[in-house]
Amino acid sequence: MESTESYPPEELTNRSPEPSEDDSAEKPTHIRFLVSNAAAGSVIGKGGSTITDFQAKSGARIQLSRNQEFFPGTTDRIIMISGSIKEVVNGLELILDKLHSELHAEEGSDVEPRRRLRLVVPNSSCGGIIGKGGATIKSFIEESKAGIKISPLDNTFYGLSDRLVTLSGTFEEQMRAVDLILAKLTEDDHYSQNVHSPYSYAAGYNSANYAHNGSGGRYQNHQKEEAGSTVTIGVSDEHIGLVLGRGGRNIMEITQMTGARIKISDRGDFMSGTTDRKVTITGSQRAIQQAETMIKQKVDSASERETE
Repeated sequence: MESTESYPPEELTNRSPEPSEDDSAEKPTHIRFLVSNAAAGSVIGKGGSTITDFQAKSGARIQLSRNQEFFPGTTDRIIMISGSIKEVVNGLELILDKLHSELHAEEGSDVEPRRRLRLVVPNSSCGGIIGKGGATIKSFIEESKAGIKISPLDNTFYGLSDRLVTLSGTFEEQMRAVDLILAKLTEDDHYSQNVHSPYSYAAGYNSANYAHNGSGGRYQNHQKEEAGSTVTIGVSDEHIGLVLGRGGRNIMEITQMTGARIKISDRGDFMSGTTDRKVTITGSQRAIQQAETMIKQKVDSASERETE
């Protein structure tokens, strides 16, 4: 994935996995959580040494969003750990233990403070954590002794479908809560499948240019920017909604899969001499080409339905 930093796991030589109690322990899963930019650097280590070591020890794959690629509405980067449940938990333990020990050393206190861990969870999976009448989350709080709070969906960021699940407590309390939450999430097949499109909040989310795409014609405007090239294409006003998708799903998909930043003009702001809305795509040449292709497919499929 172009929009992430990742280091391939090394062969494990000294790790002997404990036998799992059920098949779900080996089911592919993942966990996403937020860290500050400084903490992200600590996790990566000099030349990637720390993250490579953590992958080797845990067997999990560990990926980070790039510098300046933050979770919408924050200045925090996203770490994703993927693998079996055991591998993911081991990887998270290694990361949190390092971050907690560094903070503990800075503070110089003998008492372990209660800290916060913010997990990124799809809105569609939060119901399973909450349970009927809040029964599941209450049992998780009682069993783990950690505080667990699920944020409301932030409608400020159009098309955002993730919520933050904040765990507060000591290291052990947080890890007990993670065990319970991850096991519940992994029961959901849709959650497990999302491991293939982890977290790419293209930079457009953090500048107010999250948006839509559409292409009816091949319009000019090849400009050079620091972030890469910019291409402006046009899509007929009537097709914008179809390209956007319900709840912005199509736009999210295109943004995640290509890494391009996409902005659509306001209503009434058309390409010169047309009634096509301006759709500006910024990114690498490859990202732009992929986004253009996906946009054209959305428009073409809509046009085909209209002529049937």
